[in-house]
Amino acid sequence: MKFTLSWLKDHLDTDASVEEITDALTDLGLEVEEVINPADKLKDFTLGYVTHAEQHPDADKLRVCKVNTDEGELQIICGAPNAREGITVVVCKPGMYIPGLDITIGVGKIRGIESFGMMASERELELSEEHDGIIELPSGAVGDRFIDWLTENDPAKVDPVIEIAITPNRPDALGVYGIARDLAARGLGTLKTRAFEAIPGDFDSPVKVSIDADTRDGCPLFAGRLIKGVKNGPSPQWLQDRLKAIGLRPISALVDITNFFTFDQNRPLHVFDAAKVQGDLRVHRAAGGETLKALDEKEYTLQAGQMVISDENGPESIAGIMGGEATGCTEETVDVFLESAFWDHVQIAMAGRALKINSDARYRFERGVDPEYTIEGLHKATQMILDLCGGEPSGVVIAGDVPDHSRAYKLDAGRVQSLVGMEIHESDQRQTLTRLGFRLEGNLAHVPSWRPDVQGEADLVEEVARIASLTKLQGKPLPRLADGIPKPVMTPQQRREQMARRTCAGLGYNEIVSYSFIDKASAALFGGGDDATMLANPISSEMSHMRPDLLPGLLQAAARNQARGFMDLALFEAGPAFTGGEPGEQVNQISGLLVGRTGPKDVHGASRAVDLYDAKADAEAVLAAIGAPAKVQILREGDAWWHPGRHGRICLGPKKTLGVFGELHPKVLKEIGIKGAAVAFTIWPDEIPLPRRSGATRPALAISDLQAVERDFAFVVDADVEALALVNAAAGADKALIEDVHVFDEFIGGSLGAGKKSLAITVRLLPTDRTLKEKDIEAVSEKIIAKVAKATGGTLRG
Repeated sequence: MKFTLSWLKDHLDTDASVEEITDALTDLGLEVEEVINPADKLKDFTLGYVTHAEQHPDADKLRVCKVNTDEGELQIICGAPNAREGITVVVCKPGMYIPGLDITIGVGKIRGIESFGMMASERELELSEEHDGIIELPSGAVGDRFIDWLTENDPAKVDPVIEIAITPNRPDALGVYGIARDLAARGLGTLKTRAFEAIPGDFDSPVKVSIDADTRDGCPLFAGRLIKGVKNGPSPQWLQDRLKAIGLRPISALVDITNFFTFDQNRPLHVFDAAKVQGDLRVHRAAGGETLKALDEKEYTLQAGQMVISDENGPESIAGIMGGEATGCTEETVDVFLESAFWDHVQIAMAGRALKINSDARYRFERGVDPEYTIEGLHKATQMILDLCGGEPSGVVIAGDVPDHSRAYKLDAGRVQSLVGMEIHESDQRQTLTRLGFRLEGNLAHVPSWRPDVQGEADLVEEVARIASLTKLQGKPLPRLADGIPKPVMTPQQRREQMARRTCAGLGYNEIVSYSFIDKASAALFGGGDDATMLANPISSEMSHMRPDLLPGLLQAAARNQARGFMDLALFEAGPAFTGGEPGEQVNQISGLLVGRTGPKDVHGASRAVDLYDAKADAEAVLAAIGAPAKVQILREGDAWWHPGRHGRICLGPKKTLGVFGELHPKVLKEIGIKGAAVAFTIWPDEIPLPRRSGATRPALAISDLQAVERDFAFVVDADVEALALVNAAAGADKALIEDVHVFDEFIGGSLGAGKKSLAITVRLLPTDRTLKEKDIEAVSEKIIAKVAKATGGTLRG
């Protein structure tokens, strides 16, 4: 949105400088993007008077002039045809920058005679394209600043142009009057209001208007009037200057008036050449397929349902977006039909996008215009046409009614101060809203019709804060909620996740952050990919489902790295996995992945392929770091994506799984594109019991001063019995006394016969209250033998 300072002052009585105005606009939420102030580049130029001019002795087209300036008389050589004695000129002295020439002028010699400056033309000062001669001023004293002379005699040439960015929620600022209203509310001046006077009609309009029933939701109000006997020529210079300043090309008085109201009052209008309109005007929806050549000289094909304005010949205007060329006004126009309507912003936006038309009218209607100004704007535009073009107005013809946008919200002065954080007195709050156009009845603030963005009490708070200026906010420390040392900010689970990240990084893993969305095929490999985790509107086919596990993301990252030649990888990730889209259908995981070898190749052969025991050691290290119990069970029966014979679940019992480690299934690796074997671990930190004590101090170290006892047992079991089942059975014989059980030998064949094997274990007993005697050891041994026999069917080897 562009406007000039003088245009703004038509609506705002202010003495504020350009800098004060631009600072206030940005602070009010109307961010200033650019200020073009011609006075900045002209501030150094002064007026001079040519006292003498004579022919240059060595050049026919040059004259040697004596010029009186504020620094005395200067000799200036000039080649302009109008350089002569007795004229007032604009002097450019040595050291000054000439914007039109992009040079800094200095003292120079021209054909052997020194010249101390120059006398400028309009193009050299970027005032116009005129360069046939130097500037001749009809008035002015020697030494006066040129910009002061322009301000008094030709202000349009030094009128600053301000451009602001308009957010979609502020359509009222798309008119200069609305901007002036905001500045007046801030206190930078007084808003100029003009009484509304309806222009009576001298005759009935021969052109009637109507709105089809199925179009009333898109066009609640359509009004117009005929003005006959107008003279459509060039608009006055002041109007042309304003339109040129904001980048518009003056066309004719009638068209320029409608453009003026578009930018001055945020009220787009349209003028039809009444002689070219056949019959009455009708607002209706297009059937689809109709064509219209618009004012931009392009032909558009209308789609079904788009709103158009038609006469008996067919569509003459694309409603609220652009008029048709056939009924456009020209210099020959004598009778004009002036139209002012209110259009639904959503339907205008949809039609504009479909037709790919960007016009000032569409830009404003799709953001919102003042519905109550529809008729008033018609009358004010009528008056301007009568003033500039003459003519005789008809009565106003109206179809529809002004839509009801009335609404009111409670102003809670105490709540405003609480939310904003500033002390704003209630009287100031009420005065602010009144200046912005709100009507207050008690504590109810009635919203003005030009503010469609105000939709609740929070918006009233925002308006008060915006005008009061949030730059006045002073930082205040938050009060302590309780005395003493504050409680930790992080929850125990957050601290666990943080410690797990540090531990994985310390073990040499690199953290990745992958998307929570994966493709259906990858999700299906890890137990997901069903409708429960499918996204309703995925951003791509490769992100169609929520991830059921962290491993797919790790494996895909490893595959991408392998494709680029990085074969040895250690990656980990911490984050949620999902079983559905409802609250509670997600679980936190910490997963690590090892691919390739343990280290680079070396002559000593220390490098080897990673195996499941590397993953097991790392999983146990992470579990220990986040406070998992030291005594756990390793069980099988993991998920299908783990290698059936090379993985283990870390459990506190058959139903309490803390984590899993092992090799990944070769079929899964092949599907994702991993070369070679890969081992991994996954930990569920939420499954780890929280410590009973929440204090930071550690309990006393319990060390037994009694001697430990070790006993070896060899059991004959079936060949398919797992060693782990035997170890778990032996360890459960006496949990208080047995400290450790491990396998130290396996024997198959020989006298054992087919289908049998011998497993030898060492059981370490650690007493806590008294030294073990032989009978105590024998009692525990019998429990171990019985427990193993029951769990595995094994017998003690003789």
